[in-house]
Amino acid sequence: MRTRVKICGITRRQDAEFAIEMGVDALGLVFYGPSPRAVTIAQAVEICRGLPPFVSLVGLFVNADAAEVNATLEQVPLDLLQFHGDESPQYAEQFAKPYMKAVRMQQPEDLQMAVKNHQQANALLLDSFQVGVPGGTGQTFDWSMITQIDKPLVLAGGLAAENVAIAIRQIRPYGVDVSGGVESAKGIKSNEKIRAFMQEVADA
Repeated sequence: MRTRVKICGITRRQDAEFAIEMGVDALGLVFYGPSPRAVTIAQAVEICRGLPPFVSLVGLFVNADAAEVNATLEQVPLDLLQFHGDESPQYAEQFAKPYMKAVRMQQPEDLQMAVKNHQQANALLLDSFQVGVPGGTGQTFDWSMITQIDKPLVLAGGLAAENVAIAIRQIRPYGVDVSGGVESAKGIKSNEKIRAFMQEVADA
């Protein structure tokens, strides 16, 4: 099965267009103010306007007020919601949208607990744990903690062209999620790094 690729933290239209040209499956938009890759609703609308079909738009939220999520959904054509905070299943399910729950991996039990709690999640995204940081740490975690589950896994955390092929061969995830690993600066994607990353995924 082909490994799907999501590039997260898109802040510029030209980065979205190049990622799509390189064959990316999903684009991630960060609606979390403290993140250096955060976008406003207006910026997101501009990035998304007229993009070609068959590319999923993912909105990332961290413990956001439900009204904020709904206001975003009214203007931005998101296909999938990604929750990176302490959101409960009841919170995540209220928007009647497919969602993916991020799991900050400290121990193997974290994954099993997420599977149990978020049974309606379309996928679980595994990220590195760092105190006080909900995601985007740029650090890998111990992949040996990952156990087989009956739900699509998206691997994140410190991925780049240098290690993504190894990760795919070892974990066989449904998809991989990259942000900092394809950037020239925070929020600014590098065409060369995107191209190299996508080539490594294809070769894996």
